[in-house]
Parts: sequence; C-alpha cells; structure tokens
Amino acid sequence: MSTTLFTHCTLFPGAWSATIDNGFVLVNGNRIVEIGPMEKVPPPGTARVIDVGGRLVMPGLVNAHTHGAMTLFRGMADDLALQTWLHDHIFPAEARCISPEMVYWSTKLAAAEMILSGTTCVADAYFFSAMSGQALSDCGLRAVIGHGIVDFPVPSVPDPDRNVATVAAFIADWQGKDPLITPAVFAHSPYTCSPATLIKSCRLAEETGVRFFLHVAESRNEIDMVIDPQGTSPVRHLAALGLLGENTVGVHGVWLDDNDLDLVGRSGTHIVTCPQSNMKLAAGVARVPDMLRHRITVGLGTDGCASNNSLDMFREMDMLAKIQKVAGGDATSLPAQTALHCATTGGATLLGLPDIGRLEAGFRADLIVVDLNRPHLTPFYHTDLLVYAASGADVDTVMVDGRILMAGRRILSFDVEEAKARVRELARNAGPTH
Repeated sequence: MSTTLFTHCTLFPGAWSATIDNGFVLVNGNRIVEIGPMEKVPPPGTARVIDVGGRLVMPGLVNAHTHGAMTLFRGMADDLALQTWLHDHIFPAEARCISPEMVYWSTKLAAAEMILSGTTCVADAYFFSAMSGQALSDCGLRAVIGHGIVDFPVPSVPDPDRNVATVAAFIADWQGKDPLITPAVFAHSPYTCSPATLIKSCRLAEETGVRFFLHVAESRNEIDMVIDPQGTSPVRHLAALGLLGENTVGVHGVWLDDNDLDLVGRSGTHIVTCPQSNMKLAAGVARVPDMLRHRITVGLGTDGCASNNSLDMFREMDMLAKIQKVAGGDATSLPAQTALHCATTGGATLLGLPDIGRLEAGFRADLIVVDLNRPHLTPFYHTDLLVYAASGADVDTVMVDGRILMAGRRILSFDVEEAKARVRELARNAGPTH
C-alpha cells in the first residue's frame, strides 16, 4: 500500500473542531493513520511527502443528492415554476436525450465539476445507473448511486412493469463490484410512483441492504399530486405505507409541518436539503433548524445542474446558512459549523458511510486542500470563513480513498477535455426546450 504524508498543514479535522496551525496528515493505503502537529510528525520513510505550505487540509465534501447526468440540461430551462419546469421541459428533454452514452459522459462532466470544487463523495440518482457508476468509478469519486424508479416509460426502462426488477439487477451487478461505488434504490417521488411501487422499492432496498431514496414534500401542494394518497401530507402518506425508517432518505423535505417532523424524527428517517434548487424553483425553504431539533440527520445536496445550476458545495453551504437566517429572522438559527457538518459528517451518516466526513485516524482518506492565500480568505480568523467566503475555486488538491485525483487544480484521474467535448456533441442534438 502506498503512503502519503501531508506536511505543514493548517489542519481542520471537521465541523466544530479547532484547527492545528502547523500539522500533518499521514495516509497509508486508503485510510488516515495519524494526524497531529508537525513537532510530532513521524519519519517519512518511503512515504510520498506533500508539503502544502500552510494550506488548509479538511474533509472532502459530501454532496448528498444530485443527478449528475443532468449537466447536459444545465441552462436549458430556467426561471420556471417547478411543475412547469419538470413536466414541460425536463421530462421531455430526458425522453429525447437519455441514453447510456449520455449518462456516462454527462456524469463524467459532473465529476469534473465536483472534484474541482472539493466534493469527494456524491449520492447520485438517475437512469442507466450502471453508466453513472462506471463514470464515477472511472473518475475516482466515492458514490452512492440510486437507480431511478417511476411508473411511466423512460428510456432505460421502457416497460414500467419492469421498473423495480431493473433496479434489482443493477444492485446485484454493483454490490461489491467497486469499493468506491455503493448501489441504492431511488423511487422518484410519491407523485410518480404508486403506493405499490413505493412499497416494492422500499422492500428491495431492505432486502439488499441498500439505501432507499425518494423526493418528498418538495412543493407546497404536493399532496394533491400524490398517487392514491394514504395520508394528509406526503410524509403521512409514506408513514401509512410503512416506508419511514432509518434506511429511508427523503430529499428536499421543504413542506414538513410539526407532525411530519415528529414522524420523521421518531422513525429515524433522514433528510437531504437542497437550498439553491429550492430557491431557484421557488419551492420554499426547508425547516432545517427544526429538523435538527427533532434529531433528524440532515445532509446537504446541490440537486441536479438543471435546477441549481451549480455543483459547488461551498456555495451550497453558504446558501444553507444564510437562507435559514432570513427565513427565521434569526442570525443565529443555523451557524456556519452546522452547515459544514451537513456537508460532511451529516451527509456521510445518512448515506451509511460512517468512516468519511472527518479527518481522524481510521477514517477513509477523503480529503481536500484549500488555498488560504486568497484575498477573500485573508485574514483567516476562523473556519466559518469556509462557509461564508470560500468557493470551490479555492480547492487545490483532492484525495479520495488515498488516491490523488487533483493536484494544483489539475484533474489527474481522467481527461476532462474529452468529457467536455463529448457533452458538447450531445448538446447539439438535445434541442431547445423554450
């Protein structure tokens, strides 16, 4: 196993941790074996030594929800209401464009953007998910990949009666295939999946030991669209079907009332919030401080490029903290360190990956190096600045599972120019939606 020693680091182990001003990180194989001050640095021996010259070394960010292949649709349909955007533009574009080739190359383009902005782990959800898995594996990112399930024909599953069986085959193919890739079930939503489909999807996830994801309570009147509602809200619908629990991850959760929060909290269900997507589509503001008070594990996601339009998790952290302050009229409602937690340990926990999200001995070596020698990061009083001033463009180096994917802002794990060229070619055939 190769060994890497990062020296002269401004070391930030994770949310709410104090920094070590002149520290080191020792990585052996794919795990961190030691961190500490430089006066205690071990002899390098045969280790590759990387002197980061005072730059900040911190955990890689966890994007807990996106649709990577939708990079092809970035900017295709903006400034539209959610249902208009989805049904009049995105669903038709997907019907025209989705193919194995499209998913592979568009996901690779998403991987480039994520690596360049410090994301080391992503929860992706789309169709032809074997191609998403292959793309992210080829790029070296850690990923939990949910294969989409809906009750209407899509290019990857033309017969909706085969929707759950198709995902079962995907899981069987990918479980244990690649240590970086974990398959999952992604039932799109209670308004695109019948109760029977939701139940079958959840059972598949439980039987195969993978996570069960679905969009829930994204829009104010979503209950009116739910297929055969069994409750008076999307969450109560899921509760009536027996779908809440520690293996379930609800994405968005914007419109949760007090009863919903209680159900989610008591069941152990997790929530991923996507503030910029929710803002752009005027979906609303999730009650994240209330979720945390209900002991709900909250992760942070960008959603797809068609509804954000960025995959930069630094921007997402900033927006998460600020929009909660505005929504609650309270500048203390969601501190920067809480946003950092959602973007690291919170996301890792809800994805079932407890050994990422912090820099600690025994944890996976998923880390990033941030250049603090920038005007907007000078002086660097506190790590809160990572939320309120830093951007993905400040990330210099990225390591995932002990492998350097980017150094000096140059991606080493794959050919980014090839991915861009391939997606440009796909875009020529995508056609406008306006």
